[in-house]
Amino acid sequence: MDPWVWWLIAAVGLGIPLVLTATPEFGMFAVGAVAAAATAALGAGTVPQVLVFAAVSVALIAVVRPIAARHRNQRPQMPSGVEALKGRQAVVLERVDGSGGRIKLAGEVWSARTLDSDQVCEVGQQVDVVDIDGATAVVM
Repeated sequence: MDPWVWWLIAAVGLGIPLVLTATPEFGMFAVGAVAAAATAALGAGTVPQVLVFAAVSVALIAVVRPIAARHRNQRPQMPSGVEALKGRQAVVLERVDGSGGRIKLAGEVWSARTLDSDQVCEVGQQVDVVDIDGATAVVM
């Protein structure tokens, strides 16, 4: 069997743990094996094939891994859940003070309290959501 076929078999063999474990390094080694298969198909000897495999694999790990780690550690650009509600405006449905009240926020009725316990928000007033504390919106 030709050497390039063995390299393709190795690439498939490295692709299996990639799928099973979701470890991207196996994918990088599989790409290195495909590059070595291309080198073998061009008629290069065993040493150049191994060097191409090693060079491509190491280059991919050295370049792609730091980029992937940087993206994995970034916070999402678009807030979701309660984070998306912070900073939005709401309308007071029932008087809101330090002990409670009701607001309409994002089309839903929420229990609310003011950030400052001395502050009072009357019905119909626009308020800003500062925080979400459990199921209670903290407004000002």
